[in-house]
Amino acid sequence: MNVDAYLERIAYPGSLAPTAATLRELQVAHLLTVPFENLSIHSGEPIVLADEALFTKIVTRKRGGFCYECNGLFAALLRALGFEVSMLSAEVAHAAGGFSQPFDHMALMVQLDQPWLVDVGFGDSFLEPLRLDERSAQVQSRRSYRLLADGAYLILSRRDSNERGNDEWQAQYRFTLEPYQYNDFSRMCHYHQTAPESHFTQGRICSRATAAGGRITVSAAAGTTPSDMRLTTTSGKGDRHERVLQSREEYADVLQKDFGVVIGEA
Repeated sequence: MNVDAYLERIAYPGSLAPTAATLRELQVAHLLTVPFENLSIHSGEPIVLADEALFTKIVTRKRGGFCYECNGLFAALLRALGFEVSMLSAEVAHAAGGFSQPFDHMALMVQLDQPWLVDVGFGDSFLEPLRLDERSAQVQSRRSYRLLADGAYLILSRRDSNERGNDEWQAQYRFTLEPYQYNDFSRMCHYHQTAPESHFTQGRICSRATAAGGRITVSAAAGTTPSDMRLTTTSGKGDRHERVLQSREEYADVLQKDFGVVIGEA
């Protein structure tokens, strides 16, 4: 692990002491610079769950990745800095209720003076680590997050504030605290790269948090035509702007300009 190169990739100049403050700053820096993206799936680039391969992709080639990639490599960085890290299996909430299969998502637990939930691979979610033992709401800007026990699981939920007050709590995923390794996630990683039913094969996405507290996202349906390609920006105040990209050339230009991503047919 070339720690200096990784820190340069995420534009992190701060403390390297294994503390909660450092953990927070590292997660924020990662989310502001490394996009959540699935473009490899649509360009025929195999995703290899190994530190060296992920380092080459995310640090050397300045790409992003989905949960197994971003959280897997972030775990390696944290370990190199002296943090105690576990990979966790998470099951993503369905809009109609219930949860997905085990290993559908990878999250991280970091043990300091207390355990923390860390995640740089879930797209639009918590910007700062969450206290795993806390059961009351943890507020981050206009959003609140909550971790509640449900049998062997902890369920992560989010509530967004708006002008009418607070919306209902919405489950994001559930997980246990059992530690796992890359190999445990390999079957679901392969599924998301190949299965027609996977939402990762059904469309392309590249998204990252912004310093203004919002997100910038470029997305396109599978079998992209110009009318499918959209650039969406949100602000920390909840404002949203969307525009249709007019050509594949404009799509490629947005990827390079806003995300630093250059990829063949993506």
